[in-house]
Amino acid sequence: MSQVIGIIGAMDEEIQLMQGSMTQEHSRIKAGITYYEGTIHGKRIVLCKSGVGKVNAAVTTQILIDTFGVSRVLFTGVAGALHPDLDIADIVISSECMQHDMDVTPLGYAKGVIPDAEISIFPADAALVQLAEQACAELGQKFLTGRVLSGDQFIASKDAVAALRAEMDGACAEMEGAAVAQACSMNAIPFVVLRSMSDKADGSAEMNYRDFTILASERSHAILEHMLKAL
Repeated sequence: MSQVIGIIGAMDEEIQLMQGSMTQEHSRIKAGITYYEGTIHGKRIVLCKSGVGKVNAAVTTQILIDTFGVSRVLFTGVAGALHPDLDIADIVISSECMQHDMDVTPLGYAKGVIPDAEISIFPADAALVQLAEQACAELGQKFLTGRVLSGDQFIASKDAVAALRAEMDGACAEMEGAAVAQACSMNAIPFVVLRSMSDKADGSAEMNYRDFTILASERSHAILEHMLKAL
């Protein structure tokens, strides 16, 4: 039986571009999420949009694993930059993921640590990270490999950016990646998260968001196409 690759997109535009590359066989709806099954470059694919937030992302990932038997997960979307070297439209490739809003510090745990869990920092698959880095390099896409921080809140202040960078060594902040990472880790499924920087996570905006969404979707699509050819 051939391996199945799960691709989770955060934007409608990403899903539409991937569907355009796909030989689609059929679709199924589970928990209100549409999963598109087909092939790209001879690889069996299940494509879906997770929705916003960690609960949506975790449910989506678990369904990919349980219902569709995916052997690895690739997750793309947008994020706010935390690392000072990142500019708008740069890519962050996850070295690892962590929840920045997991906070049990009053009980003596460090911020981000999940009580009674074996791990709270979820490493991305080294081979998938390398494939993503190679794809970005071949496309001439500026990228940084680093820690993706996730939380059910939109980070939009300079103070919050500075704190997340200083306290948790985040490269970028978004709302789903660590939930995908944790679900994959709990099931021993390799994953990687790819994020396009939409802003500096401080409320500033240098580009019309609609224009950025189109640009980010096109770049994510190109990176995924490169990765799928090489897998």
